[in-house]
Amino acid sequence: MGWPSQASAQQLLDRVVARVNTYAITLTDVNAALALGVVDVPAGDTQEGIATQRLIDRQLVLVEVARFAPPEPDMAAVDREIATMKERAGARLDAVMQATGLDEARLRDIARDTLRIQAYLNQRFGTTVQVSDEEVALYYRNHASEFQRNGTVIPFDEAQSTARQSAAAARRGATILQWMRDLRQRAEIVEPTVR
Repeated sequence: MGWPSQASAQQLLDRVVARVNTYAITLTDVNAALALGVVDVPAGDTQEGIATQRLIDRQLVLVEVARFAPPEPDMAAVDREIATMKERAGARLDAVMQATGLDEARLRDIARDTLRIQAYLNQRFGTTVQVSDEEVALYYRNHASEFQRNGTVIPFDEAQSTARQSAAAARRGATILQWMRDLRQRAEIVEPTVR
């Protein structure tokens, strides 16, 4: 993956927050990923720790991507992903780039990696998952708060299409989560205890 801290000529030492096999993830990597929205992390006191876990997962997937390469993303898609990252950083972009050692080439590499991960996951797990009518009904019952209008749960007949999409997305997510657990078990992951 190669985040900015490894490519920059900065003289400052960076704190390693995790090591995945032989690849080091630094605090600078975490800060860049958070600022650019590369990892989706809720705000709060545990943001750094959660972002570190997501970057560990990202690195594990990139190892798989390198082994079973999906098609290269086209340049227009990479440009759109770069624009999205810059938009997420907003007015802080210049400060983030300076603080993390990012440059346009690194932004392009990060955007390309993101798109390659998405393509690989779609190739491996599909973009849609078939679920049974029973699974859809169970999802509707167990997630009634998702199917409310004006404080009242809408009838199943009206919610069925949305419930089917949500149930399929939940099953795909659970499958990917289990796969990630398996990747973690096969990898050597070291996280210093001091944060």
